[in-house]
Amino acid sequence: MEGVVPILLQLLFAFALAVAGSAISTWFGLSHGRLCALISFAAGTLLGVTLFAILPETWHATGWWRLLLALASGYGVFFLVSKYVHHVCPACAASHFDEEATHRFSEIATALIVALAIHSTSDGLALAAGHESHGPHTQAHELAGALDWPLLLAICVHKVPEGLALGALLLGAGLKPTAAIGWVALVESTTILGGVIGVFVLRDVAPLWTGLLLAHVGGGFLYLAGHAVLGELVKHGKGLVLANFSIGFLLIGGLALALR
Repeated sequence: MEGVVPILLQLLFAFALAVAGSAISTWFGLSHGRLCALISFAAGTLLGVTLFAILPETWHATGWWRLLLALASGYGVFFLVSKYVHHVCPACAASHFDEEATHRFSEIATALIVALAIHSTSDGLALAAGHESHGPHTQAHELAGALDWPLLLAICVHKVPEGLALGALLLGAGLKPTAAIGWVALVESTTILGGVIGVFVLRDVAPLWTGLLLAHVGGGFLYLAGHAVLGELVKHGKGLVLANFSIGFLLIGGLALALR
């Protein structure tokens, strides 16, 4: 059970940030301009952690062609879920959620919950995989912080606007604040579920498979980052979006490089 407590604390922290975000948006409200800034910043961190942490740490374990396939599979899963089920991220498509929620929330509720549960489970698996990828049974133990901390930071930063957007969506659909927060907590609890599954499944798995899972998650991060930035560029000024995106990207890049 060594190492289980730290990852559980990380999962609980990420979960708490999403719920806190929903509480802020349902009780106090948040302008879409500020939400846009947070979304863009979070998108930058997701792209940064993929390029500066996930890819360098998985390259040697997987080889380039497996890495590309895993990235493509992660991107493809989120693309297909968003196209045929529902948007996997309320923050990354906040304007779409706002339009749908006020008209036909009862019709999209099930699809929304399924899509977000897939997304949050993936977040939890990513934290678990990042933690296990540098355990004592791997050759990358000395590079623990180069992946673990940037990954944790990127996911936690992303959880805040995710909770904000989902809470606002549910409030706009007519739910009371307490009910909206409860639904957010229920959906985001799959982050913990994914992490717990990952901890026990990945414990005795070869580094190759851990690396492939991380690359798969990284592909999903690429989809989220691209979808978020393009969506916000359409609705808001390019300066606001690109500035906050760049800050998030450079923050994660600097952290990853400093921890090597």
